[in-house]
Amino acid sequence: MNQENLKELLNSLNEALENTDQVDAETLRLVHELDEEIHRLTEAGAEADDVEGVLDQAKSMETRFAVDHPVAERFLREIIEALSRVGI
Repeated sequence: MNQENLKELLNSLNEALENTDQVDAETLRLVHELDEEIHRLTEAGAEADDVEGVLDQAKSMETRFAVDHPVAERFLREIIEALSRVGI
């Protein structure tokens, strides 16, 4: 998976949350922060420690989304898999 596909997954995650009525401000803030971190990694290049930090952040969000936002959680899981595979 390339960086463009990763950005598409982020867009899909954001759209899934925008189409959900029950999204709290904290969830939106977390997604926004993850989005910024991933864009920073893909644009500037990253070291393994940077990628690991973003992966940890995404994994903790996945747990939070599992119950309240299952569609968004699916996109988040795909993002985690892509980050694990892609050489940023």
